[in-house]
Amino acid sequence: MAELITMPKMSDTMTEGVIVKWNVKVGDSVKSGDIMAEVETDKATMDMEVYSKGTVLHLVIQEGDAVPVDGPIAVVGKEGEDFQSLLSQAPSATPAAAETVEAAPAPVQNTPAPSPAAAAPVAPTPVAVDGRVIASPLAKKIAEEKGIDLTHIQGTGENGRIVKRDLDNAQPVATAPVANTAAFGQESFTEVNVSQMRKTIAGRLAESKFNAPHFYLTIEINMDKASVARAHMNQISDVKISMNDIVVKACAAALRKHPNINSSWLGTKIRTNHHIHIGVAMAVEDGLLVPVVRFADHKPLSQISKEVKEYGAKAKEKKLQPQDWTGNTFTISNLGMFGIDEFTAIINPPDACILAVGTVKDTVGVVNGEIKPVKTMKVTLSCDHRVVDGAMGAAFLQTLKQYLEEPVTLLV
Repeated sequence: MAELITMPKMSDTMTEGVIVKWNVKVGDSVKSGDIMAEVETDKATMDMEVYSKGTVLHLVIQEGDAVPVDGPIAVVGKEGEDFQSLLSQAPSATPAAAETVEAAPAPVQNTPAPSPAAAAPVAPTPVAVDGRVIASPLAKKIAEEKGIDLTHIQGTGENGRIVKRDLDNAQPVATAPVANTAAFGQESFTEVNVSQMRKTIAGRLAESKFNAPHFYLTIEINMDKASVARAHMNQISDVKISMNDIVVKACAAALRKHPNINSSWLGTKIRTNHHIHIGVAMAVEDGLLVPVVRFADHKPLSQISKEVKEYGAKAKEKKLQPQDWTGNTFTISNLGMFGIDEFTAIINPPDACILAVGTVKDTVGVVNGEIKPVKTMKVTLSCDHRVVDGAMGAAFLQTLKQYLEEPVTLLV
């Protein structure tokens, strides 16, 4: 009997997925455990396994298209079996999918690819709405890599949307210089579809900002001794230790002394975590990921540095897995490498606090009654006032300051 394959929930925050690549085609035989497709979630691009056995009868979704969790994406069954009634009964079946089955039972992916002449006509035939080119995320990525101007491509997808197959034979278009007829320039803009990751970031941070009453505490720290200690450590360490690695270690030590900062609001309860898992915010192309250094208080700086570097490489390649970004009890966001002196960060649920770290900069200060050049760094602690009071946050920052100004104490 034919079985409808639906989009699985591949992360705790996933609401929809994009089919980046099909690894099967209509007529292929599949069995449980086979990798059916590559799916872009809100966190990463992941392999999607099939748990059915049979022949692929129909692919509902084209490469580059999004589908909600539990929405239909394919049909597997016995060769030649009727599946149209199964699709029509699916509550989440898209109108486009139903129309495709009624109008032409032939598989979607068997539609002939457009010829070069149709893909890149001499006379541009832009497919746009209000100046915005309508194209799937995968098509936009391919066009960017190949240098293809999407305004010269005729889309064959739903409502004229440009999809992957429209670019198979397309060539980069050499555009002629446009005469500047406007005396003072022209208004223009570019719009792109919101990625799965950006949608989740927007939802989670909006929920955090408006549900958790934030307040902020800022302190300035003398980083002279920490800078000298880092230079000495890097002379003997197998991995290069960054200033952020030292901040992670110092925060872990301070959280051990102030467990109320290492807490979460659960509505009717406040959970105080006895383990210390520090999330390290990392910027990637589509947004922000927060991989977690687990039991950071028990790890040496070299191990923390190694893990953070490995997470950074995996994040850029979208290879982080759910176990890499879950379980944080405290988060650090560092924009110091971008020259930012200080900023405030939105709390990363379920944490009660997040630390925003600014740049280490050369300035002048009073040391033992004398004006001397010093290296300073400002950090700002964002606190959920339902869990943390001002005095609690201030005490944590004072302990953090002591550790960073006397880094040798981290060894005791």
